[in-house]
Amino acid sequence: MSFRFGQHLIKPSVVFLKTELSFALVNRKPVVPGHVLVCPLRPVERFRDLRPEEVVDLFQTTQMVGNVVEKHFCGTSLTISIQDGPEAGQTVKAGHRKLWSLSSPGSLHDVIWKCLHFYPK
Repeated sequence: MSFRFGQHLIKPSVVFLKTELSFALVNRKPVVPGHVLVCPLRPVERFRDLRPEEVVDLFQTTQMVGNVVEKHFCGTSLTISIQDGPEAGQTVKAGHRKLWSLSSPGSLHDVIWKCLHFYPK
């Protein structure tokens, strides 16, 4: 079985968690260590395309994964984002969540947001 993330097929070997309606994997091109993606099993292009039960599972899975990532990377905070549409910086047509752990605010946070195209130009 393979997983779909937008136009990409994901091998089961890179998926570290699968729930009834979601899966989680380490980002192939992480912005920082611990940069992971939580995705719905059913391929959708936008967040609005998710069914209510998929939204619940996606958020609960994100919370569970976030707790583990924050502890593993000795973080004190999490950044959890949804880039929903091209103007929001979405590069893969998949309704998913990004998260990573941060140990201190400031320059690292600024770099992350610059990478996600949210920083004013």
